[in-house]
Amino acid sequence: MASRHDPQRVSAAEFIRGFAGWRLRAARAPVVVTHHGKDAHVLISLADYRRLDGGPGESDLLAASQTALLESIRDAVILVDRKARVAAVNPAASDLLESAASDLLRQPLAEAVPGLAGSVLHAHLRRMLDHRERFSGEVPGLLAPRQWLRVDLIPLPVGGAMVLRDVSELCGTLAEQDARRALADAVEADAGVGVAHLSVREAVDHANPALAAMTGADQAAMRRVRFSALLAVGSRAAFAEALETLFRTGAPARIASELVTRDGDTLPVTLSLAERRSAYASEGAVVVVTRR
Repeated sequence: MASRHDPQRVSAAEFIRGFAGWRLRAARAPVVVTHHGKDAHVLISLADYRRLDGGPGESDLLAASQTALLESIRDAVILVDRKARVAAVNPAASDLLESAASDLLRQPLAEAVPGLAGSVLHAHLRRMLDHRERFSGEVPGLLAPRQWLRVDLIPLPVGGAMVLRDVSELCGTLAEQDARRALADAVEADAGVGVAHLSVREAVDHANPALAAMTGADQAAMRRVRFSALLAVGSRAAFAEALETLFRTGAPARIASELVTRDGDTLPVTLSLAERRSAYASEGAVVVVTRR
């Protein structure tokens, strides 16, 4: 009996007459086609042929896909060996470091990334290489002053990877938001400055205590009231025009006006208007009220 490694043999005439059956057999094991009793051809599956031809297998395709993904992502990726030397970089890393990949290979990472030496990130890098410890965080000044980079350290068999993303704009936005919050807190601390947040339909979404004290009204009672209802009749048209211009142009405005108090008196004030705008549309206005 032939072993499972011995190929099946069939004459050329029989192969032609029963091609469909022999094709199915060839999908499981090679079939040798003979001519005048001598081996002439071998029928094998496409997968076997690709392996013989040196074509890519699944593992090769996976490795090629991973390389293509690494080459195409926007984040800078630097692979380092266990001696903290650059083992590979993707195009985004070359652009960020302003150096060709060939110049960076085998270079100590501390030389490729000037701000690394002596920084707290250097200690995290050593912990990644020595103890397989991950790290994620925002780090300033690695490549340039006032530049913030989001850094991810990822342990790998070769040593590890440093993934870098420039988040300077985001950090600047957060700092600007902190400054605005501090300014708003300072305004609230001044009991003489009234503040109202208006919807796009002019309804009062929020009124601070100072504005409530100027009018003598309760803060809760002022919510959803049209701001122009708090003004003297003769001042309402000018306010409506200023608000319409604000929403049309986005330019802040400042007008003289008069508040009506709960007792029916008028209080001369100055109104400063600025638009509240999200990334997509106007969300209303902020009105700052000061006495004249």
